[in-house]
Amino acid sequence: MINIKVNGIRLFETTSSSEIISNAVKNRLSLIAINTKKIMVLSDELKEFINENIGYIDGAGPLLLARILGMKNSKRITGCEMWLEIVEQFKSSKSFYFIGGTEDCINETINKLKDEFVNIEIKNYRNGFFSEKDYENITQDVVRKKPDIIFVAMGSPKQEKFIFELSKSHRATYMGLGGSFDVYTGLVDRAPKLFISIHLEWFYRLLKEPKKRIKDLKILVRFLLNLPKIIFTSRKFKN
Repeated sequence: MINIKVNGIRLFETTSSSEIISNAVKNRLSLIAINTKKIMVLSDELKEFINENIGYIDGAGPLLLARILGMKNSKRITGCEMWLEIVEQFKSSKSFYFIGGTEDCINETINKLKDEFVNIEIKNYRNGFFSEKDYENITQDVVRKKPDIIFVAMGSPKQEKFIFELSKSHRATYMGLGGSFDVYTGLVDRAPKLFISIHLEWFYRLLKEPKKRIKDLKILVRFLLNLPKIIFTSRKFKN
């Protein structure tokens, strides 16, 4: 399998979500969505953590790089769709733990999941706002209940840091979901299909939330300005 290392982050040539889901669950690896922001701002420690797990393309920037660097069959895999594929595939054979969103959001998420996936085994769940003391309690609860798959929807890089730390205490398949619970429950509208199909979902979010997303736009500009250097220093491998 072809893979590249871009600005310190390894990306695999992925043509479907099924291949990375199978690998992640079988080997208890974390699934980390890679977009332009993560390429540009994540710490070396978190990049190394991603490289030990599965960094998949979930952004127009990484997809552009992958194709420029020879991974022409690569496709963008959207995390807000793939996590539900995981639930559907393993609802009767694996246990789940959900962390993220507001209290209302996580409650609506769990209720909807129980309606749609009758046999799902949910070990526990909680919102994504907590103190250091809460973190200790969550860690103890996860270690005690031993879920197979843990979804963390807290936004980046907060969720990646949380997954990195929690995985030291309990090995499982982790997946960062950003705002996927909000989309799933209908609290936030996803971009129209046109924006998704032309890889401009980020632009739709910018139009909807300009004040919140302006920092992401600055990161994108920095990415584009540094694109020649990033391409030149990227490395291509074959497993």
